Amino acid sequence: MGRGTGAAGGGWSRRRFVGALAGAAAATALPAPAPPKGTSGSEKAVAAVTEQPSAEPSTAPPSPRPSKRPTGPRPLYLGTYTSVEGGGKGIGLATYDTGTGRITGAGTLTGISDPSYLALHPDGRTLYAVDEQDDGAVTAVRLADRKVLGSRGTGGAGPCHLSVHPSGRWLLSANYASGSVAVHPIDAKGAPGERTDLVKHSSPAPGPGQQGPHAHQFVTSPDGGHVLAVDLGTDTVYTYRLDERRGTLTEVSQAHTRPGAGPRHLTFHPGGRHAYLANEVDDTVAVCAYDASSGRLTIGEEQSSGSGAGTNYPAQILVTADGSYAYLANRGDNSIARYAIEADGARLRLLDTVPVAGDFPRQIAFSPDGSLLFAANQRSGTVSVFHVDGKSGELRLAGEPFASPVAVCALPL
Repeated sequence: MGRGTGAAGGGWSRRRFVGALAGAAAATALPAPAPPKGTSGSEKAVAAVTEQPSAEPSTAPPSPRPSKRPTGPRPLYLGTYTSVEGGGKGIGLATYDTGTGRITGAGTLTGISDPSYLALHPDGRTLYAVDEQDDGAVTAVRLADRKVLGSRGTGGAGPCHLSVHPSGRWLLSANYASGSVAVHPIDAKGAPGERTDLVKHSSPAPGPGQQGPHAHQFVTSPDGGHVLAVDLGTDTVYTYRLDERRGTLTEVSQAHTRPGAGPRHLTFHPGGRHAYLANEVDDTVAVCAYDASSGRLTIGEEQSSGSGAGTNYPAQILVTADGSYAYLANRGDNSIARYAIEADGARLRLLDTVPVAGDFPRQIAFSPDGSLLFAANQRSGTVSVFHVDGKSGELRLAGEPFASPVAVCALPL
């Protein structure tokens, strides 16, 4: 889910205020002023403020470097909540060392409210953020000079995920609280335009303990022919065909988990014929078969998240570029599970779990070369960095986690 513990039946207020802060429940806070909606034609300057202290890394030598690994510091953007006590002030700015994994704070990009999820345009020039508020929006930032290019309303409440279509022409977002998905055009400058479609998940009925649909993710299939929306509230993954001229959606199929699974996050194998689904509510993962011609997803049997006996909510699953390993962030167990991917993507085999060195890993991401894995730990307000062994897939903590207020998303470039 978005801000809360991830328990079944969590409504918007529960997601907003439960479990956001380290060691205690978050107190109700007045939301920060939202950026203006519908300002794609204007550009608004935003300031980098308040340098953040960096955490000291361990002195252990880095993993062997791939030949194509970039050298020197690279940009890192951090998503947070601005409307909770102890939260951030906007999008966190930082850099990371590609060899050691060390993160160094570089201030904050202000003027964006509750930027809890971030995505990059395929051309690398524009950053997009959700504004996860009751009056949800998406905002674009030009990275060259860090100016806001515009914000547009998503037509729903609590947008918690967004992605950019591979064509670079469409922005896809998921409204968690209202259970809908939205499409916005992207102009030549990278700014979002007026919404071209909004689809609410009205069927099937909500799953056990759910009060309604809860769209949690909206992504494009590897073939580019379909877009898929994962809905925790209806226990369903919806497949749509996106009209790339008009920006409209046509539903072509539905894939259903078992009742009460609460699917949250889907990641495709690079082969394009399989995907892996993290189920938040029943603490499982599942291998899915995908047919590119029809867009039909078939969800397989649920299997272990690798968590222990306590309460756990899987958050996000990643797959290495070569399709050999998958990693699952476990909130509650506070671990990252490592799986071997077998049978050309058709099977996951749990290998082990490693402590995440933080509390409630909300999101995980690879560095572009795949040598580092970043984990944004919501409750401890930290970002952990791991070296990824290219052969074994084993994870090794790079050093002390970096402090970042209510860290819920890390986007390394």
